[in-house]
Amino acid sequence: MKTLILHGWGGSDSPHWQAELAATLAGDYGTVSFPLLDNCHFPSKNRWIKQVKHILEEFKPDTVVCHSLANSLWFWLCEEDIEPIQNLYMVAPPSLNCQIDTLKTFFPVQMPKDLKATNIEMVVSDTDPYITIQEATMIAEHYAIPCTVISDAGHINADSGYGKWEWIEEKIQRKRDDS
Repeated sequence: MKTLILHGWGGSDSPHWQAELAATLAGDYGTVSFPLLDNCHFPSKNRWIKQVKHILEEFKPDTVVCHSLANSLWFWLCEEDIEPIQNLYMVAPPSLNCQIDTLKTFFPVQMPKDLKATNIEMVVSDTDPYITIQEATMIAEHYAIPCTVISDAGHINADSGYGKWEWIEEKIQRKRDDS
């Protein structure tokens, strides 16, 4: 199984859980791609779409793990001609109408008709500053996908204590073992 990990605004370098996940998967002989997307502190939707489309075509992942802005990027990618994947993890997506000026090329974003994945799971926090629990629940209900709500986890990043995150590692390892 090939896993593509897509970070959000500013990247997800160590000690972020995505960096830990990449190291764990690689350390267990998993095939993983954890690219640093172009100009991650001042991202451009069009550049990120082009970069990730190329990665998807070349790497051909079975699983994609998105954090934060990468979820919005995935929504935009679903409007492109991309191959469907097996598993999609949407962790801490921002609001569909995020108002951060640096990220204005990404928003507002529409929910695509098809998320281009067979198995989809969303994970959110009830204290995420970038999305309300009501909006996150609405997105999950719209796609009829499971939504795990973590209590008091902020933006589910290193700043809120999510370095090594065994829960996500076990989920992905289990999918790999089942395939």
